[in-house]
Amino acid sequence: MIEDAALFNRSLGESTEIVQKQMFLIPRQDETYALRPEGTASVVRAYIENNLDKAQGLFKLYYLGPMFRCERPQKGRLRQFHHLGCEVLGSDNPAIDTEVISLADRILREIEVSGYKIRINSLGCPKDKNELVGILRKDLKDKVNDLCDDCKVRFERNVLRVPDCKNESCRNNVSSLNIKTISSC
Repeated sequence: MIEDAALFNRSLGESTEIVQKQMFLIPRQDETYALRPEGTASVVRAYIENNLDKAQGLFKLYYLGPMFRCERPQKGRLRQFHHLGCEVLGSDNPAIDTEVISLADRILREIEVSGYKIRINSLGCPKDKNELVGILRKDLKDKVNDLCDDCKVRFERNVLRVPDCKNESCRNNVSSLNIKTISSC
């Protein structure tokens, strides 16, 4: 449940909302620890520490346990929550994504959750992602003053986070953009 805070800074990026606002930090002498805000970074740390990255083959790993978010919880969210997730390491085959999505669907059906929708989103290949960043920067440049304070920072640090904002003004500015589907890869 406790990890070196630098693990999340490196893996999630210092400009992410989790790192900037949502980690419970525990300073101790020259080090800073964090209550685990998500599971992926810890799985990858364990994968590397146990030299699985040097072994050949596909590794299917999962995590289940308490996670923590420091910021005032939004409606329906808690400061401590339990999270189940899985990671597949050692393959770039897109069929793995299908398997993971199918697993999530099966788990939800098995525990009798109904009325959910599976929505699939992708930033595409690196070329598409870079093109999208350029489009967002160009199209939002004249609207920056209309964005919330958080999105003004996001615009500079990671413009891909602006469309995630829950602020109505930001959502309206993003929805007014003329972004077409990009697919060059």
